[in-house]
Amino acid sequence: MRIGELAQRAGVSVRSLRYYEEQGLLHSTRSASGQRHYTDEEIERVLFIQRLYAAGLSSRTIAALLPCVESPSEENSDAALDRMAEERDRLSAHIEDLVQTRDALDALMVTARAYRDEVLAPRKRPELRAAASA
Repeated sequence: MRIGELAQRAGVSVRSLRYYEEQGLLHSTRSASGQRHYTDEEIERVLFIQRLYAAGLSSRTIAALLPCVESPSEENSDAALDRMAEERDRLSAHIEDLVQTRDALDALMVTARAYRDEVLAPRKRPELRAAASA
């Protein structure tokens, strides 16, 4: 199948498929006129690559994991497990950073609400202004 059909069947853009090829994640054969041709197996490969991207993995990490899928062996599996553990640690650290950022935003929101309720709200209501000045 040609690149447009693969893109349609896998639910990705042609541009994504070209990028995957540039990164060594996807391979095609070329016709005499230079058109890319793919097999039906490439649909599953593209879907797998998409899942790995959705999990937050980089193209470099995905390229390191693909040998385990392409030619399973003890060595490839060990290397893939090591790489996945590194990625998991990286993601865990990122999650911790995000939680700290969220908590800081929560604290800022509490401060902003208190300021709004205590300082700004009385200014907007005439009856509160009159009571405050009496």
